[in-house]
Amino acid sequence: MSIWEFANPVRFMRLSGRLLPYFAVLTAITLIPALVWGFFFTPDDYRQGATIKIIYVHVPTAFLAINIYFMMFVTSLIWLIRRHHVSALAAKAAAPVGAIMTLIALITGAVWGQPIWGTWWVWDPRLTSFLIMFIFYVGYIALWAAIDEPEKAADLTSILCMIGSVFAIVSRYAVDFWNQGLHQGTSAPLLRPGAENQMAPVFWQPLMLSLAGFFLLFLTLLLLRTRTEIRNRRITALRAREA
Repeated sequence: MSIWEFANPVRFMRLSGRLLPYFAVLTAITLIPALVWGFFFTPDDYRQGATIKIIYVHVPTAFLAINIYFMMFVTSLIWLIRRHHVSALAAKAAAPVGAIMTLIALITGAVWGQPIWGTWWVWDPRLTSFLIMFIFYVGYIALWAAIDEPEKAADLTSILCMIGSVFAIVSRYAVDFWNQGLHQGTSAPLLRPGAENQMAPVFWQPLMLSLAGFFLLFLTLLLLRTRTEIRNRRITALRAREA
């Protein structure tokens, strides 16, 4: 069976309807224990104190913010090349989730940075590109809302997504590109292949569980929102026929 078969809305709805309850349950049994473990059952860091516990929200949301944009890039590219409506709707469905993840990462990063760096914000390459990526998220959502014709909206938002992907790449690799700025590089090997694990297991283990929980949360919301977009498209089509 080819993966392209699930570009058919009927087959996608059938499969996603089966998977959605499992993803929802896995999200609950992963994310809740991860946050409880991280915030209430890990010690304070000898340098950062209790502030270190922001890592269990900041790192997963920042990781997802960038990778959701990459997912939108791929699905937008599929739409432009193969004209699969489910891919365009999946990108549209993912955008608000990615925007919220980016906003949470920006806020928690500021809260984390203030006691560590002595400032809420610095205009270093990673933070600046991350903020610009958030603006692209917002612009992408606004462009979908501003255009009534679905295919035209999908085309224009896909092109906008292509342009904004530059800042997603810069956000991911800014620390490697520029040896400046206050933001540190990734210290967990799962988040950056080849990186040396500089975290103690007492912090690293709940962080990995939290990352899995947030990822499952994204998959759950993605399926739910994509199904909603498909239903809305069907309702719009039926109303157009009746008119």
